Amino acid sequence: MTGAESTTVSDDATLHHEAEQLLRRLVGHPDVGFRDGQWEAVRDLVDRRRRVLVVQRTGWGKSAVYFVATGLLRARGAGPTVIVSPLLALMRDQIAAAERAGVRAVTINSANADEWGEISAKLADDAVDVLLVSPERLNNPRFRDEQLPTLSDSAGLIVVDEAHCVSDWGHDFRPDYRRIRDLLDTLPSGTPVLATTATANGRVVADVAEQLGSGGAEVTTVRGSLARDSLRLGVLSLDSAEQRLAWLSAHLDELTGSGIIYTLTVSAAEDTAALLREAGHEVRAYTGRTDPADRVEAERALLANEVKALVATSALGMGFDKPDLGFVVHLGAPSSPVAYYQQVGRAGRATERADVLLLPAAEDADIWRYFATVSMPREDQARAVLSTLSAAGGAMSTAAVEAHVDVRRTRLELLLKVLDVDGAVRRVRGGWEVTGQPWHYDAERYERVSAARSDEARAMLAYQRGEQCRMSFLQDALDDPSAQPCGRCDVCAGPWYSDAVPEQARAAARVTLGRAGVLLEPRAQWPSGMARLGVDVKGKIGDGDRVEPGRVLARLTDLGWGQRLRALLEAGDAPADASLLDACVDVLRGWSWDRRPHAVVTMPSRRRPQLVDSVGRHLASVGRLADLGSIELAGDGPAAGESGGNSAFRLATVWDAFRAGPSLRESLAAVDPEPVVLLVDDVADSRWTVTVAGRELRHAGAAQVLPFALAQAG
Repeated sequence: MTGAESTTVSDDATLHHEAEQLLRRLVGHPDVGFRDGQWEAVRDLVDRRRRVLVVQRTGWGKSAVYFVATGLLRARGAGPTVIVSPLLALMRDQIAAAERAGVRAVTINSANADEWGEISAKLADDAVDVLLVSPERLNNPRFRDEQLPTLSDSAGLIVVDEAHCVSDWGHDFRPDYRRIRDLLDTLPSGTPVLATTATANGRVVADVAEQLGSGGAEVTTVRGSLARDSLRLGVLSLDSAEQRLAWLSAHLDELTGSGIIYTLTVSAAEDTAALLREAGHEVRAYTGRTDPADRVEAERALLANEVKALVATSALGMGFDKPDLGFVVHLGAPSSPVAYYQQVGRAGRATERADVLLLPAAEDADIWRYFATVSMPREDQARAVLSTLSAAGGAMSTAAVEAHVDVRRTRLELLLKVLDVDGAVRRVRGGWEVTGQPWHYDAERYERVSAARSDEARAMLAYQRGEQCRMSFLQDALDDPSAQPCGRCDVCAGPWYSDAVPEQARAAARVTLGRAGVLLEPRAQWPSGMARLGVDVKGKIGDGDRVEPGRVLARLTDLGWGQRLRALLEAGDAPADASLLDACVDVLRGWSWDRRPHAVVTMPSRRRPQLVDSVGRHLASVGRLADLGSIELAGDGPAAGESGGNSAFRLATVWDAFRAGPSLRESLAAVDPEPVVLLVDDVADSRWTVTVAGRELRHAGAAQVLPFALAQAG
């Protein structure tokens, strides 16, 4: 052995010893050692200053790599580590882990704006070891212009957590993550970079590695087996939401410990949580609609085993870390095996066994298609946005753009992010502006991504059929060459769960799902920029124009009446059957209005006139209300339906579309000096139709208008 080789071995040994001491401090155990691949990743980052992509199973210890590397680099005079992390829940867990290792960690995010000044001062004083930021923060004008250049120059390590989000081939692509490539291009030579993920197949790994190697940097990929020895996988196919909920209610306590019950929609999460609570189970809902403070409290309760389960959407996904999580149940399947693997990976990190069960639903494929189309930008809409911003000659807010382009707000925000990442627009203080750079719609790439999404959906259906070991199936989907039969799943060892659905549980589920009635919030503000669309309104909707809070029988995404209404509305027009009419009466019976309605007015439906008229007549008859018929269409009226388009354009479409003629005005006056009107429609989507029709009724003499619709989209 040469002297140089001896020195290298000695240095490696010294570094390894120092790293191991940091690891033991982080974990809190004096005998712990590095897992396969961890030390190699740490060494490449600290000693060789490389760019490293780590693809390892959930629970392998990816965070240990960057916290140990941070400690070593800081001890050698390097600047703070910058971690790009997708979720606040992930940040909270990482900060707690950093504190255990004596690492000073802080975060800059939308929830702690009042602390930014203090954090900036700490960064300037070199009193921060780790700064966690969201990918969205990288493009915040203030952060991007005032702090990011300094951080890029001084950072000792850049970490991209959940790096599969970089790739639009992945199951959870986020346009903001594409900005990370721009960040990497600004780094001084020799700045180490670590990207980590547990859910990337070969195509995504290649895409992420290509972006990580921006500028010609060499990338080392550390990849291990993705098998999870603790997980016992199964699939139980039941015919209806009633059966699935009844099974869960009857068997939830048989699942070990506490866990997560995933649903595909917010409504399903809320409905399921309500049913399980009524059955005596301690559960809470956790969705995108959950208040941030309530989310934190729900996470704490699950971590402390104070609840049996959180019933959650994908809002509780990446980053939530409960090592002893005992089970994951899915009511409805995610759209790909990779997404499924990512969610079930929450379970069994530090236990010998955890149960994972999928209860697929017939409507899953429809939900997959909806989310797949929302995530893809449309060329005509992108061109319209660019034209609008070009004509503006300066910055425009998202709301101002919305008044010029008929795109829903959520899709518009996503589209602006895509155009920003593509370099065609730039976020500035005050909104968005064009950069002047040419923009090309990459139709071929989007078609390939769309085809990949379809392949993933077919693979998820194949997983459900159980034609091979379930764990090896998921490993194959992630291109893991070590895939082999697990010996534990229901394909390898037979079902480990009962398929019995007790009649008592079914009856309780039937009652819960049979309940009807959801609050329909009234519109309170006119959209911005209506004058440009020929509608002279702005600001708050006045008291004399506004409708009251209304009701719908159900949302179309609800598990009970929602599914029945979806089938009914797709079947075409016909009078309502007895069960539907009874449910409508039940909603009115439970409606605690300030003033009882005097009369019923129906909307002039083009698609379902028999359905709407039959509901209106029945409610008038049962409630002994005056049946005043339908409000009139003015001219040709609006286009049929309310689907598509943003709020401003939807309002413009129905503005001046309805008329309370002389006969209706006389009838209103004859009913009561201050009549209260029940306004009946089939579907409330944007709510602008009932808002505009209700406004016309108010102007015709109605003291109050109470909207009632069979269904609400979303």
